[in-house]
Amino acid sequence: MNTDDIEQLVLSAIQQVAPEIEMDDIEVDEDIRKTCDLDSMDFINYLIAIKNATGVVIAEKDYGNANTFKKMVEFLSLKLA
Repeated sequence: MNTDDIEQLVLSAIQQVAPEIEMDDIEVDEDIRKTCDLDSMDFINYLIAIKNATGVVIAEKDYGNANTFKKMVEFLSLKLA
């Protein structure tokens, strides 16, 4: 899976919980909860969507490594390599 595929996958996961969000709305270095106005339940559902799409489980200890769009793409790139 290349970086473009992973970026599309992450965007799709965000859109499952916040369908109104487009890529232009996302600040890639900002906390995804802030930039996409996700509450804690939305964030969990976003992580579940990532898991369902990739099989990658993101443990609570790894949230800091996956809390922005950019970090999530990098995290998944490592996990899916």
